[in-house]
Amino acid sequence: MKTDNYEVIFVIVNSGFAEEAMDVAREQGVRGGTILNARGVAREKEATFFGITVHAEKEILMMVVDKDIRDKVLNAMYTRMGMDKKAQGIAFSMPVSDTAGLVKIPEITEQ
Repeated sequence: MKTDNYEVIFVIVNSGFAEEAMDVAREQGVRGGTILNARGVAREKEATFFGITVHAEKEILMMVVDKDIRDKVLNAMYTRMGMDKKAQGIAFSMPVSDTAGLVKIPEITEQ
C-alpha cells in the first residue's frame, strides 16, 4: 500500500540498551519495534586489545512510526539515549513509501 504517513526510525545503541530505548519510544506513542543484534566496527588501531580484535556489540531498534510523532521520538532518543549517555545511541529516520501488514488501531473513545 502506497503511503507517505510513516517513517522508519533506526536507533543504534550499545548492547543491552535497546529495550530501554523502546521504553523511551513508547512514552512518545510508539507501539512497537524490532531489535536486531549487530556489532560496530572501529579503526584498526582502536579495535585491538592485547592482540585480539574487539568489535563493540550493538543493538539496532527499528520502529515504523507515524510522521506526526517522528520528531518527538528522535528528540527523546537524543536526550535520553545519546552519545553522551551509557547507551551511546544514534538515531535517524527514513521515509516509508510502501507498507504491507501495518494495521492502524482505532483510538478508543470513552462512552
